Amino acid sequence: MNIAILFGGSSFEHEISIVSAITLKKVLKNSNLSFIFINANREFYLIDSKNMKSNHFSDGAYLKDKKLILKQRAFYTEGIFGLKEQNLGTVLNLIHGRDGEDGKIASLLEFNGISYISPRVDASVLSYNKLYTKLYAESLGVKVVPYSVLNSSDSRDIELEYPVIIKPVRLGSSIGVSIVKSVNDLDYALDTAFEFDSQVLIEPFIDGVLEYNQAGSKTSEFELSIVEEPNKEEFLDFEKKYLDFSRDGKVEDAQISTQLKSDIQDAFKKIYATIFEGSIIRCDFFVVDGEVLLNEINPIPGSMANYLFEDFEGMVKRLVNHLPKESDIKIDYSYIHSIQSAKGGKNQ
Repeated sequence: MNIAILFGGSSFEHEISIVSAITLKKVLKNSNLSFIFINANREFYLIDSKNMKSNHFSDGAYLKDKKLILKQRAFYTEGIFGLKEQNLGTVLNLIHGRDGEDGKIASLLEFNGISYISPRVDASVLSYNKLYTKLYAESLGVKVVPYSVLNSSDSRDIELEYPVIIKPVRLGSSIGVSIVKSVNDLDYALDTAFEFDSQVLIEPFIDGVLEYNQAGSKTSEFELSIVEEPNKEEFLDFEKKYLDFSRDGKVEDAQISTQLKSDIQDAFKKIYATIFEGSIIRCDFFVVDGEVLLNEINPIPGSMANYLFEDFEGMVKRLVNHLPKESDIKIDYSYIHSIQSAKGGKNQ
C-alpha cells in the first residue's frame, strides 16, 4: 500500500501535525510511505523517510529536500531534464487546523484528481466551524451542548450564568478557549478568543461532565474504534490535549453500559453518515443526565487516533479501496453547437 502522508501547513497546529506524521511513520509499518511537508509559505517538500525527525523541520533542514509541484493526477519534482512524476499513492491528509481541516487541501486535491484520505470539502466546512457543527448535529437529531454566539462587533453587555466556556468558532483543538468563572474574567477571555476569530461560542461549563471519544471510518461498513474515556481534567488545554496522543501504550475501552456505548456509536454514525466518507474522524461526546451530547467533531485527530483501533493499518488499507470518487461530467458542447446551428453556423 502506497501512502503519502501530507503534514505541516499554515496552521497554529503546524508542529502538532509534524509530531502526528512522525508517529504514523512508526504505526504504518507494513506500508510504503512517502512524506509531503507543507511549510508556512505553503510550499511542498518531499521528505526522505530518514529525515522524519522534529528538528529537521525546526532547524529548516527540510529546505534541502526536493520541492514538489502539484499538477493534474500527481506530484512532480523538477530537475535539469524537466518534471518527473512521483508515484506516491494515496495522500493521507494529516494537517491539523487551518489548511488541513478547513477544506483548502481537500479542494486542492479534489481539483487535481489526487486520491486522498480526508473529509471532503463540505464535511471540512461543517466540522471546522463549531457553529455549523452544532447546526448540522441538531438537524440529524443529535443533541449538543447549549450555546450562544457573539460577534466581535457585538456589545459585551450580556447576561450569563457562570461558569461558561468561550471558544473561537473557526479553530481546531483547544486554542483560544477559556473557562470564565465570573464577569470579571469575561473581557479577557473574549479578547483572547477574538485574537483567533471574529465570532465565538459561549457554552455553559458543566462541572464533572462525563466525556467519551469515538473514532471511526466507513469502508464496506462502519469500522469503529473503542470508546475512550479521556483523562479527566477541569479543562483539556492545547498542551494537555496533545502531549500524549503519540502514546504507545494500549488505551482501554471505557467501562460503560452496553446501552450508553450503543447510544454513543449511534450518534457517531449519524454524524459520519455519507458526508464524511473517505475520512477517519473522531467525535467527542459529553454525557449529561444519561443523554449523549456532541461536543465537537475532530475531522483530522492527532495521529489519526490510531491508538484507539485494534487494526488501524488494516482499516487504512480498506479505506483506500473505498474512497468516494467524483463523477465525471461529459462536456460535448452540444448546447453551443445547437446555438451555432440555429444561427446558420456563424461564430458566436
